[in-house]
Amino acid sequence: MTRLVACAVVRDDPPAIFAADDIETLNWVLALKLVATTSASTVSDSLRDSLRSALLEERWGDAVETWMRHNNVVVDVYPAMDFYLPEDIELASVEMQFTPLFNEY
Repeated sequence: MTRLVACAVVRDDPPAIFAADDIETLNWVLALKLVATTSASTVSDSLRDSLRSALLEERWGDAVETWMRHNNVVVDVYPAMDFYLPEDIELASVEMQFTPLFNEY
C-alpha cells in the first residue's frame, strides 16, 4: 500500500530532491539544507539578518522564499506524492489488469 510523502525539487546545478513525511517537515528540511547552509559572508548584512530572523522564528517558508529570490533558484514543492513500497509489487499483476491499457472497448 502506498503512502504519501512531501517532496521538493531544487532546480539548481546539480538539481536536488528532498522528501519528508509531511509538508511541515519538508519546509524545515529545506530551511536547514538550503537556507542555513548559506555562508553569512556571501550575502549582505540585511539579507543575512532577514534569513537568520526567519529561521530563528521558525518561519521556514519565508526563509526558503527569500533564499530562492536571492539565489534565483526555483524550488518546486509537492505536498502529497505517492511513495511506493516493495509490498506494492505483490498485487501488480492483478492491478495491471484494471489499467487503461488492458481496458477493452
